[in-house]
Amino acid sequence: MNRNPIVPFVVIMVFGIALMFGLSFKGNSDAKSAAKEKGSGGNAKTETVSASKPEDIYKNTCITCHGDQYQGVVGPSLKGIGTKLSKDEIKTIITKGKGNMPPNLVSADKADAMAEWVSKIK
Repeated sequence: MNRNPIVPFVVIMVFGIALMFGLSFKGNSDAKSAAKEKGSGGNAKTETVSASKPEDIYKNTCITCHGDQYQGVVGPSLKGIGTKLSKDEIKTIITKGKGNMPPNLVSADKADAMAEWVSKIK
């Protein structure tokens, strides 16, 4: 009835090492496929929102970075941005992106309305 107490630890260690290598190979293949998408000349389209009102577009795409009170979370605060930037500059940032903000989150036909709305945030 004498059992070796080290055997369960060795089994767990072997299982952990095998799992580590398996997940490493999985991550490596995912990284290669992501690199292929990125290297496709930017043809990988970002998803655009089909909401009609700027407020709805903001709730669907912008609120996670700019906050529910426009205070800025990851992205900058939008309060008073209309006094710092012109509507054309805001539209350029919305369509082309800037810094961490990705381009084409808002479709080009709705970018004017979105820039107008953002410029009025107080």
